Amino acid sequence: MAELIREVIVDASPSTIFPFLTDPAKHVLWMGTEAELDARPGGAYRVLAQGVHPGVGKFIEVVPNEKLTFTFGWDEPNHPIPAGSTEVEITLVPEGEKTRVRLTHRGLPDDAVADHTNGWDFYLGRLATVASGGDPGSEISNE
Repeated sequence: MAELIREVIVDASPSTIFPFLTDPAKHVLWMGTEAELDARPGGAYRVLAQGVHPGVGKFIEVVPNEKLTFTFGWDEPNHPIPAGSTEVEITLVPEGEKTRVRLTHRGLPDDAVADHTNGWDFYLGRLATVASGGDPGSEISNE
């Protein structure tokens, strides 16, 4: 199993960014066309990526404006990364007027790292745009 780490500097404070990770209405502005988020330990994490791929898990740790950890996988038949089988940790580290968002995805099959790196880079870029007041547009390429 592998681990990937991605970082992005966002022109916003942790308190501005955190709701985009926990509030379903804000989450879908950067990731997912639908989101069901119960941001407390044991609470549901369910995001419909690209309008068709259900990413599913449960929250493990929620530290407002600092850290969020949840299990993650794909709720699709015979998917090699089943729902809740990996772990995603997102930390928010203030750096002056900006915030370093660090995402660590643990427990991925080695052959899934490249795809998930591309996916997280895409979504973290969208998070940086929306949290700093911009419009990232639709996550679905044909809209």
